[in-house]
Amino acid sequence: MNAVVDSGVGRTTLTVTPDQVSQAGAFDTKALRSVVPDELAEILAKVVRIVAAGGTVTVGSMPDELTTSSAAGLLGISRPTLMKLVREGRIAAHKVGTHTRLDTADVLAYRDRLRQRQRAALQELRDFEEAEGLDY
Repeated sequence: MNAVVDSGVGRTTLTVTPDQVSQAGAFDTKALRSVVPDELAEILAKVVRIVAAGGTVTVGSMPDELTTSSAAGLLGISRPTLMKLVREGRIAAHKVGTHTRLDTADVLAYRDRLRQRQRAALQELRDFEEAEGLDY
């Protein structure tokens, strides 16, 4: 495991290989929760699972408010589509002068709802295919 701290920027880089994760073995998330807040314990558990599977994790911070362009990028939609969702009241927004801003929490909540609907639709399609005996 390598850790590099760049004090000039206040950045810490931690590199862990999948072999190092597998050597560490399983860890008890309940014990971890007694040391750190529940939300952080869940995040750390997800990070370990992703890294153990060979994935990459990027950790960063997000501002409390997003511009419409940033929010659209986060959602993977165009800015005009985002503005349509705002006009329809599907995502809350507010004005700062003449500019529209969105709370990051609202954008992330919308993204989670969208993903849940997508998963439900995919499961419904799978169930239909199975019921009809379709095999692709």
